[in-house]
Amino acid sequence: MKRRLELLSPARDLACGMAAIDHGADAVYIGPPSFGARAAAGNSVEDIAQLCSYAHQYDARVYVTVNTIIFDDELPALRQLLRQLAEAGADAVLFQDMAVPLIVKEEQLPLQLHASTQTDNRTAEKVEWLRSLGASRVVLARELSVEEIADIHRRVPDVELEVFVHGALCVSYSGLCYASQHCFHRSANRGECAQLCRMKYNLVDSDGRTLQHDRYLLSLKDLNQSQHLEELIEAGATSFKIEGRLKDMAYVKNTTAAYSQLLDRFINRHPEQYERASLGRCRYTFTPDLRKTFNRGYTTYFLHGRQPDIYSPDTPKAMGEFVGTVKDLRPQGSELRVAGTASFANGDGLCFIDADRQLQGFRVNRAEGNRLVVAGRLPLSLRKGMSLYRNNDQQMERLLSAKSSERKIPVTMTLDVTPDGYQLIVDDGRHQMSGSIVCEHQLAQKPQHDNIVRELSKLGNTPYECIEVRLPEDFDFFIPASRLSELRRKSLDKPTLPDPINPILPIKPILAPADSLQLNVANHLSRQFYEALGVKTIPAFELQEPQGESVLMQCRHCLRFALGHCVKHGGTSPNWHEPLFLTLANGRRFRLHFDCKNCVMMVINA
Repeated sequence: MKRRLELLSPARDLACGMAAIDHGADAVYIGPPSFGARAAAGNSVEDIAQLCSYAHQYDARVYVTVNTIIFDDELPALRQLLRQLAEAGADAVLFQDMAVPLIVKEEQLPLQLHASTQTDNRTAEKVEWLRSLGASRVVLARELSVEEIADIHRRVPDVELEVFVHGALCVSYSGLCYASQHCFHRSANRGECAQLCRMKYNLVDSDGRTLQHDRYLLSLKDLNQSQHLEELIEAGATSFKIEGRLKDMAYVKNTTAAYSQLLDRFINRHPEQYERASLGRCRYTFTPDLRKTFNRGYTTYFLHGRQPDIYSPDTPKAMGEFVGTVKDLRPQGSELRVAGTASFANGDGLCFIDADRQLQGFRVNRAEGNRLVVAGRLPLSLRKGMSLYRNNDQQMERLLSAKSSERKIPVTMTLDVTPDGYQLIVDDGRHQMSGSIVCEHQLAQKPQHDNIVRELSKLGNTPYECIEVRLPEDFDFFIPASRLSELRRKSLDKPTLPDPINPILPIKPILAPADSLQLNVANHLSRQFYEALGVKTIPAFELQEPQGESVLMQCRHCLRFALGHCVKHGGTSPNWHEPLFLTLANGRRFRLHFDCKNCVMMVINA
């Protein structure tokens, strides 16, 4: 049996979800009205139902992110939402709180369970435990290397592994960031992250010396694994996830199309082993290009071990694609020429890092080859030789603002004669649909093959395109065009439903591993669940006011390493006195603790 590979795209709303399907997604993940880890990206159950109906035409799936922690007074609303999602046709729910799988099983809802990355999934032990709770899929931590992913797959081969391949990165292990709750009472585990990792910090040692001033020391670049899909597939990953439920339509279209083409190229090289999880071929009116989509610069993160350039200390904003360097500036201050091969359009947005390491930008008013004119004056800090980046590509935006893809499922049609009429079988390579009509067998006065093929192939706005019509060799009957149209409609009026990936698994919990999950217990169902396993829990951070110091972030990103002072990895001995502190402009500060044995940096409220 061929292994199915799934491209999983984000949906901020119904329109983005449908665009993701149109541009090649095999599945879409979307937030419900509440309990999603992106509170600003909630959608009505009615819209989710509509997206399910649209996606299922292509055997594509819809996963709903019910992945916040749940308070006791919210359990009735959670129960009602899960029932509604099952009725809407959702294929799976992503969960963090143990109340979700417990309710799904108690209500016997036909929903697959996917363990969200918010459950901090780094080890085979954790993945095996989540499987024992009924999870058919586990979304792995973004921080894992390809070797760590392969090890998990070897040890727990019967669980689908979902990996992030593109988009924004959280500096803390997911589910273990409490900084936003501590500082602003906006819980990342409740979908309300205030993004403290994208703020400016000073790095200060215990003597009060400022080692780094006004730098975005916790702001990571964006993930891009587009050149490493084959490694991830061979490691055992099944689903390849694009981050972006707060991103716009252009981002969804471009990233989905780019990764869809990459998956297709891989499968075309290995047709006997792999196939796409959904059906349909896409035709694009543009050339996908990940450089032209919102990005903070790209990194492969920890895919091949610890790397020195995973963060972006100069800016947390989009840099875009490199387009050249400043060749010269005109004295009047409104024109420049660019050295490079990029072409420009009126309205392009360009940016650069100035001598003070600050992001500056300007918009092109008129482009004449490599000569660019702006309205007003260029930024005074722009200098000859500086690198330029395009973070707004007008030509690409225009292409993506219009209809930019068409997705069709190739089908073969077979017309057969029945005792009282005719039957049409439509085969998409994975499923068969059929319809029949009662009709007199009227002998034809002249050959009808071409007319029949032409009439049956008129599939219009359906998801299908006919690649072949088969008739019996001795077929010599006349069928009126109206009856052929009726036969065609009857054969296609039942939309194809996706095959289940895995059976819905029973809950047979094994002993919970000694890790972070029981830290985020916020309701009695979860607490009782753990107690039945003999596991002691503590109230969720959101339900208490921690006294004294507490760990606010656990990060694989390490500033000691990034600044070249990790002796373990060949760096030089630091000349500072620890502990180190991160300080904000408002005076708030956080102590850093380096757990070198486990290669983890902890951010602690000071």
